[in-house]
Amino acid sequence: MRFQVRGWGARRWITFGAIAFGTLFMAVGLLLAGISVSFLTDAERAQGTVVSLEWRNDHSGASRKTRKSDKPVAYPVVEFTSADGTQRTFRSSTGSNPPSYDEGELVEVLYHADSPEDARIKGFASLWLLPLIFGGIGLLIAGIGTAVARMGRWRS
Repeated sequence: MRFQVRGWGARRWITFGAIAFGTLFMAVGLLLAGISVSFLTDAERAQGTVVSLEWRNDHSGASRKTRKSDKPVAYPVVEFTSADGTQRTFRSSTGSNPPSYDEGELVEVLYHADSPEDARIKGFASLWLLPLIFGGIGLLIAGIGTAVARMGRWRS
């Protein structure tokens, strides 16, 4: 069995790899979007208050040495009352610098009635950021791979 290392054969494999990689990323983005939509349709809503901001450096030691601007990230800690009357507190899984929320700010909280500890702030970042990142990167890479493949067919 012979493999062509240079020329059109290598370009085909690279193009196929880019399309496959991009398609995989788009599929992950769609899966994450589906999870967010499912969460939104089944979620209970409650009014919550940002009681504090938890500042953290989430970077590992190796990457910390190579980065020039290692700023801490603020994660809002939110308190809300679930439908059963229990006071609940959770830390958002989405943080930012500068902070997206201020202490004392009122926010809408989404949670499942059977697992209120799995709560999220109803906001763009907590619901749609990951699906958009994965879907956008996938669309870009698959689009480039498709464009290269179409140009190759057009030339031949």
